[in-house]
Amino acid sequence: MKILKIAFLATISLNLASCSEDDTATPATSSAEVPAVYKKVYGATSITSDGTYITFKTKNLPDHKSPYYATSNALYEAYTGTTFGGNAFKKNPNTISELSVTVKIPLNPKVDAAHAATPLGAIGIALNGVAFFNQYAGPNNQALTNEIVSFDKYYGHPQNSGVYHYHVEPLYLTTFKSTKSGLMGFLLDGFPVYGPQEENGTTVTSSLLDAYHGHTHTTIDYPKGTYHYHFTADAPYLNGSGYYGTPGTVTQ
Repeated sequence: MKILKIAFLATISLNLASCSEDDTATPATSSAEVPAVYKKVYGATSITSDGTYITFKTKNLPDHKSPYYATSNALYEAYTGTTFGGNAFKKNPNTISELSVTVKIPLNPKVDAAHAATPLGAIGIALNGVAFFNQYAGPNNQALTNEIVSFDKYYGHPQNSGVYHYHVEPLYLTTFKSTKSGLMGFLLDGFPVYGPQEENGTTVTSSLLDAYHGHTHTTIDYPKGTYHYHFTADAPYLNGSGYYGTPGTVTQ
């Protein structure tokens, strides 16, 4: 009996160790409720569903090198190259901050005739848990002309409170984590965001998209078809005249 007891305790110990490794390897999810496509947001610390909304929790930290990390951070990298559009890099004075962000998006997104305008600040979430911002700079919806020079080599930067974000194609994701035609994340209205190419290799331009910078057809993630946004190299880059659907919420 003593030998059996020792074996039983050893089995429990091994099972607990296995569970611990799984918890650190992937975001915590409710697998019975969360469709697989949302689990592609690998940068979330948790992903859950209440049957109406998908909720992501994230620290909003890019998983790639940037000159906007503190020099003591392992992901710090000085950069002096050219940014989006071939501009010479000019660092802004801000530094990336670790945050506690909750993003809620509709589980079953639908078109909204009101097409609410996207605000300044976070309008969606990227696969690595980083925020998407719209095509304007603060504080008064200015063109991105002066901000583009401050994008790091992966086309992101932080604003004055340390929120790192992408206005344009998230180059790290399209190069290393997905493809130019792959899923990039979701806007707050629940509709997916794809890269600057179609699956057949066609480059997407704003002229091929509607007023909200998207269109409807099948994708590898949605074989029955869905409305989706695309990043493009030309303005408005990600979103045009507003959300296609009804936006959820983002809190910090």
